[in-house]
Amino acid sequence: MTGQTIAVLACTVAVAAFVQGASGLGFALIVAPVAGLLDPGLVPVFVLASMIPLNLYVAWRERASLDLRGAGWITAARLAATPGGLMLLWVIPDRRLGLFVGAATVLAAVVSLAAPAFRPGRGAYLGAGVVTGLTETATGVGGPPLALVYQHRPPAELRATVAACFLTGEVASLALLFATGRGEVAQLGWAAALLPPLAAGALLSRLVHQRLDARRMRLFVLVFALVSGTVLMLGL
Repeated sequence: MTGQTIAVLACTVAVAAFVQGASGLGFALIVAPVAGLLDPGLVPVFVLASMIPLNLYVAWRERASLDLRGAGWITAARLAATPGGLMLLWVIPDRRLGLFVGAATVLAAVVSLAAPAFRPGRGAYLGAGVVTGLTETATGVGGPPLALVYQHRPPAELRATVAACFLTGEVASLALLFATGRGEVAQLGWAAALLPPLAAGALLSRLVHQRLDARRMRLFVLVFALVSGTVLMLGL
């Protein structure tokens, strides 16, 4: 990658880490389409690896608000669906993966914007876990189903539970991707190289996460997802 490309990716990672640290979602929705445009080979390993330290930080910071019951059901379903996400990578040619990332991003954003308010139960947790397992393993984007489940819960509960669910799922997805030859060490190298901007964005979010209007932040993330996903699809 050129210096300009690295700079763009670093800025994107910093902004995405700030947004997710503040609102509980948005990192993959922001980074995956941009990474897909800059270098499709970065998806999904780079996105998944970058999210691990971010979600570890957010889960620890918000640990008092964690919904253990919901996280348990979501994680169980998400792990069970992880092999299905790997199958999507086998079925979809590499040259079409960027198109799939864009389409999945746009669809997830539209569903999240249009969904009515509801109180989540076991079925919602299991459904969100299954969809997250499929889409996050294949594309790195798994937040929208979880955000949809928790969008009407207190912001701290959303941040803590989404981060905890992501942690176990990301490790499982990466392990499966590398075990089956779908991951490359170079992609982990880029995630490590961009830890400084990720840390900067995450730490800055600590200054505002309790004061931000969660609804406006969520709307910003989803609108960005619609635009970036559409650009990704049209650019291929």
